[in-house]
Parts: sequence; structure tokens; C-alpha cells
Amino acid sequence: MKPVVQLSFTEENYLKAIFSLSERNESFDTSTSEIADRIKTKPPTVTDMLRKLTEKKLISYEKYKRIQLTKAGKQVAILIVRKHRLWEVFLHDKLEFAWDEVHEVAEQLEHIQSEQLIQRLEKYLGFPQYDPHGDPIPSASGELNEIKRTILSEVQEGKACQVVGVKDSSTLFLQYLQQINVGIGTKIKVIEKIPFDGSLKITLKRDHQLSVSKKFCDNVLVTC
Repeated sequence: MKPVVQLSFTEENYLKAIFSLSERNESFDTSTSEIADRIKTKPPTVTDMLRKLTEKKLISYEKYKRIQLTKAGKQVAILIVRKHRLWEVFLHDKLEFAWDEVHEVAEQLEHIQSEQLIQRLEKYLGFPQYDPHGDPIPSASGELNEIKRTILSEVQEGKACQVVGVKDSSTLFLQYLQQINVGIGTKIKVIEKIPFDGSLKITLKRDHQLSVSKKFCDNVLVTC
């Protein structure tokens, strides 16, 4: 899949941000404030960029209405996401970066334009389907191999599940997960749900029991 237009790094970052926000929740109406939070800029700056992307027919945008990628915009965004997630796998698996470190470096590498390099990188990595955070890596044709997953807080008492991703990929959250030895593939069993605050008592490997907050449970993706 080749990019349809040549864009600046900033324009690519906006398209990726819109795609990532909508990918987390298909019913989510992407707003300028949420994009501003993701890009780390101010809403008026976002509005100016959205107008430029609209003129290039990469997004559909009207003030106070839903922001959507056009077919061409989605094609560009998926290509950027594909490169970003492949670089994250390389950094984590081959260069031994921690999973809270790979995102920032991959942000720089994702703008490399060589399609041949990305194809060889994917082959070198063994055609991975998911990045270190459990997000699916688009294929060269732009297809996403999604798996059915839910948040830990929705798992019933007595049920066992396996961690397949995270909703919150912030450094603080990922570092906390490392501290309690939770990562992709970790098996979790829900022992008790606490009605008062939505926290859970869980067991990890070797029957290690742990109490975790609702915020934690809402940001850990699992499959049962």
C-alpha cells in the first residue's frame, strides 16, 4: 500500500491521531480537544490543521461536528500506523527497549518513506501481527487482524483471562504494569469484584494475589 500524497510530519501525526482515537472506540466522535490532547497542542492550532487536511480531502470536518478520515486519509493513516507498530516491535524485541520506551522512538522512525525498508523490516521480524502493547499491525494491503478483546473490569468473578493489550499506553501506566509483572500474555484470574469502588482482587502466575483499581481494570485489555 503506497501513500496517496506527500505530507509533512505534522500532517501525518494528525492523521494518525484521528485514526488511533477512532480505532479505540468505533462510536467515538473525535473532537478537536481530544486531538489537541493527543498531539499536545492547543485546540485553535488543531482547527487550523483540520482545515488544511480537509482541503487535501484527507478528512471530513465541519466545526462542532464529527471528524472522520476520508478513504484517502485512512489509507495514509494506516500506513503510518503500520510503520510505527513494526518499529515498536523491532525496538522492543531486537534492541531490548522497554515497552514504555518504544513509542517515543517509533514516533521518529514512522516517517521514513522507504516502502522497501518496511517490507524487509516486517520480514526480518517474522511478520508480527501485534505490537508490544497488543495493538494489531496492519498488513501491507492495509488490513487489520483484530481479535475479540474486552477490558479486565468486565470479566466475571472466577473467570480466567489473558492480557492482550492496553488502552492506556502512557509511560506511568506501562511502568506500573512492569512493576507488578503484568505484560502481554500474562494470565489473570478474577477472584473477587468489589462493588463499592469497582476494584478487583486478582491472581497472577504462581497464585500471587493482588488488589487492583477500577482505573487499572478499565485500561487492561484481555481475552477469555
